[in-house]
Amino acid sequence: MTRLEYRKLLQQTLNDIDLDSVGLMTEIFLQARENGSRIYTMGNGGSAANASHAAGDFLKGASFGLEKRFNIICLNDNIPSLMAIANDIGWDDIFIEPLRNFLKPDDVVIGISGSGNSKNILKAINFTKEIGAKSIGMTGFDGGELKKVCDLSIHSPAMDMEIAEDVHMAVFNMVKKEVMSVLMPENASMGETYDNRIMK
Repeated sequence: MTRLEYRKLLQQTLNDIDLDSVGLMTEIFLQARENGSRIYTMGNGGSAANASHAAGDFLKGASFGLEKRFNIICLNDNIPSLMAIANDIGWDDIFIEPLRNFLKPDDVVIGISGSGNSKNILKAINFTKEIGAKSIGMTGFDGGELKKVCDLSIHSPAMDMEIAEDVHMAVFNMVKKEVMSVLMPENASMGETYDNRIMK
């Protein structure tokens, strides 16, 4: 695939994203903040990087200056715990085990899997449903099993892993920008975000 073909596929896939679903994701984030609920993100490989990136964005950029902030944790950021669970229990349990410690019914769990079939993601999402917490699945390709079992599906409809990873991060950024426009309207009206103000 050439760079021009990649750009064309990325643009087309972004255009095909269901913005109503992204809007629902924004509402879930705002409600979780209002309730003081915790949001968990998780993924493998590039999806792990997106999970970590998104958590950082909401801890700082979407929370800076607010009295009530986003309570968000990336499950794949605690490397010692992750490696201990993988070694002593099994790779499929690296996300469900910390959720067994912390997850409450009002929380939100976001599983990111390009294929939609990552066993450790599915195991954690199924546990999330057992607890009664809200689940969001971010997928690519045909969505796999994750698209079927999660409460809200954010699907990148392209048969390409890198496109899915790019689209998932773009969706997180959409949600971040939208919640900031709701929570910080004085900055949105000036065409300015807290991130921009910090950088000055």
